[in-house]
Amino acid sequence: MILFFRQIVAMALKDIRVELRSPVRVFGVFFFSLALIFMVAFAAGSTTKILQQIAGGTLWLGILLTSSRSLDQSFAIELDEGALEELVLWPVEAAAIFYGKAIANALVLLVVACALTPLVIAVFDTPIRGEFWQLVLFLVLGCTALAAPGTLLAGITSRARGSSVLLPLLLFPLVVPALMAAARGTTVVLEGDPMGQSPGWLGVLVLFNAIHWSISGVLFRFVVEEA
Repeated sequence: MILFFRQIVAMALKDIRVELRSPVRVFGVFFFSLALIFMVAFAAGSTTKILQQIAGGTLWLGILLTSSRSLDQSFAIELDEGALEELVLWPVEAAAIFYGKAIANALVLLVVACALTPLVIAVFDTPIRGEFWQLVLFLVLGCTALAAPGTLLAGITSRARGSSVLLPLLLFPLVVPALMAAARGTTVVLEGDPMGQSPGWLGVLVLFNAIHWSISGVLFRFVVEEA
């Protein structure tokens, strides 16, 4: 078990070092989401109430579109350098490869989310009226909810022609429950939560994460064997 966790940490650190050496993917998806946020704010007009109502949904729409582009590139280095086949030959468990890459992908999405959130609050003029720690939890659980199935599907579609189109088609319907829970929960926190709805939406995200992080770790073995 200790060896398994060490393999997960090694895989995650490897991907994080790759991102730090060449942060093109992070900057690219960040500015893509930023452009989307400004377009939505411009289209919504200058009515403050409307902007505040759509702030949470716009944030998660940007993160969702960001995730499809970011996750699509998560296996690029392994495929270009033939490293995925070498990982299969090494005594590394397939689940450790998945969890390491999924953690790294979740961190990439979380960095983008943390950078976008203050900008959304400023552009949409929506102060945080609820609990700040709940907003943090929604960001963390929402990003992990996208990262787990996204990493699995990215591994499946990485060798397919037109993977950049195929991945969103498979991912978006799968993460609708998590996206709705994250968007609604974030909106509730930003607007204030007098009815105490936040714990319920957090529970949906926790359940979604538990299901997909466990199932995806098991199924990834078949993806690696096929590779």
